[in-house]
Amino acid sequence: MSPVSALPSFDPRTVPAQRSDPALSAVPVCHLLPWAIADRFACAHDWQPEVRQESRLGDRTPAQAAVLVPLVLRGGSQGMPSVLLTQRANHLSTHSGQIAFPGGKVDPSDTDARQAALREAREEIGLDPAYVKIIGELPRYVTATAFTVTPVVGLVDARCVIRPNPDEVADVFEVPLQFLMNPAHHRWHAFEWQGQHRHWYSMTYVEQRQNKDGSQQDIERFIWGATAGMLRNFYRFLSSPLPETSP
Repeated sequence: MSPVSALPSFDPRTVPAQRSDPALSAVPVCHLLPWAIADRFACAHDWQPEVRQESRLGDRTPAQAAVLVPLVLRGGSQGMPSVLLTQRANHLSTHSGQIAFPGGKVDPSDTDARQAALREAREEIGLDPAYVKIIGELPRYVTATAFTVTPVVGLVDARCVIRPNPDEVADVFEVPLQFLMNPAHHRWHAFEWQGQHRHWYSMTYVEQRQNKDGSQQDIERFIWGATAGMLRNFYRFLSSPLPETSP
């Protein structure tokens, strides 16, 4: 079996998928170009996020948080972006070992969610804000651990240097946006756990990583929970119809 990311006290991979969405179409390639995504954020239109809030776990005091959804411009302005994700360090108190966007709590010194997301990305993965162009935000997402998260979407210059902070991040990797915006790769899970009905989306991606000795390693990246929920909302945003424009 391929190496996998660390998981919480129950293994969500063992929970059978209740459904997938074969009737839903992948986001058209032309809608995934960086300029097209930026234009869509600039154009006010009605759409509805699918996942807004998870069932509560524990009695943690609610807190505001922000994450950066980094779209790395590997092919320039006309190429397909990839999404940069992290695997959180196993010793962290919340969401340890899970796949996540770079981000964290909003500090009192942060002017807004965008500044918080950029600050956290710099602290976690060494991403210089000078290489990031913020293009918009997705709706807030409330996690089971009582974080109200604002996903901040940014275009990232591929020339940036990533330096993960080992105190917070165990690994960094990228997934093609085209893969994540295809609902054929989305799975819906549900089961009873600790007296509560829990449900979530998951997306499994197999990264082909080149080792230093030239060998290749397949690493299974199991994206689930809040990160998958926000990606599902991003899918809904990019696949929603835009208002007709006058000729």
